[in-house]
Amino acid sequence: MAKTMKGPGIFLAQFAGDKPPFNSLAAITRWAAELGYEGVQIPTWDARLFDLTKAAESHAYCDEVTGICAEAGVRITELSTHLQGQLVAVHPAYDEVFDGFAAPHVRGNPQARTQWAIEQLLMAAKASRNLGLDTHVTFSGALLWPYVYPWPQRPAGLVETGFAELARRWRPILDAFDAQGVDICYEIHPGEDLFDGASFEMFLEAVDNHPRCRINYDPSHLLLMQLDYLAFIDIYHDRIGAFHVKDAEFNPDGRQGVHSGYQPWIRRAGRFRSPGDGQIDFSGIFSRLAAHDYDSWAVLEWECCLKAPEDGAAEGAPFIRDHIIRVTDKAFDDFAGSGADEAANRRMLGIG
Repeated sequence: MAKTMKGPGIFLAQFAGDKPPFNSLAAITRWAAELGYEGVQIPTWDARLFDLTKAAESHAYCDEVTGICAEAGVRITELSTHLQGQLVAVHPAYDEVFDGFAAPHVRGNPQARTQWAIEQLLMAAKASRNLGLDTHVTFSGALLWPYVYPWPQRPAGLVETGFAELARRWRPILDAFDAQGVDICYEIHPGEDLFDGASFEMFLEAVDNHPRCRINYDPSHLLLMQLDYLAFIDIYHDRIGAFHVKDAEFNPDGRQGVHSGYQPWIRRAGRFRSPGDGQIDFSGIFSRLAAHDYDSWAVLEWECCLKAPEDGAAEGAPFIRDHIIRVTDKAFDDFAGSGADEAANRRMLGIG
């Protein structure tokens, strides 16, 4: 059966705010629908839009959330726990900066913060099922990132120990999602221990090829790492369960290359752009995903160092819609079929 991906969807995290129409789920979903979006990806940490605890405990609340979205004319694509997932594993060098992602009562206490993050993910598994969702998007967190490009060299066994601990923390979460029938799609992202295909494979092996361990495909990060983002689809298509439509450009010169993060975004060699304004071959991406039967959502994640977010959102819906390939169930040369049967085939091959 031919499969066609769903969309366009939009990740609400970058648009939520204190002013209308961005300060409530009802208002922001109406805004998204008016722009032409059919789905919304909801950040679970933003209380202006969503209450994760209530969603995990109350079918009635989830029905209310679903009803608000339906009344606006959109569906929920996935719930996101990117910020909480980041806190499942935090190297001590980042303790203070990542404390801002956590609830106030666990800040300054790394062990309590980790446990809080794990509990958030466990609630997200229940909330996803209560909302009738089959996929979830998140970050893996990182214990090893300070050692990704090391000097002096890493001691033997450091990477293996790091992935073993990361797997130990995530395995009960993956099992909880499995019990709810929901996939966890990790965004492959610099700053996470799952930052490219090789590191994803290491984690996958450490969690015994867990069936719920999947990928949130975002080509922008892959481009900025100078990874072949089209070949990535061919290699990992059976693990890709979610898709962020985000553009980027990489313009190295005599002063900067991949590692240009000390500069402001506008001056970096690698920069995020609104879809269509960067260098990513989205026609190739949508074609590869369609060829591999990807039938989940295409979701705009707006991040751009130049364009206003409202303009990026307005342009994003038609951009995604124009790239989605309605997959055919016919061969283009069916009209020329000769209607031969097995006996005729054998005669044509001289074996009849």
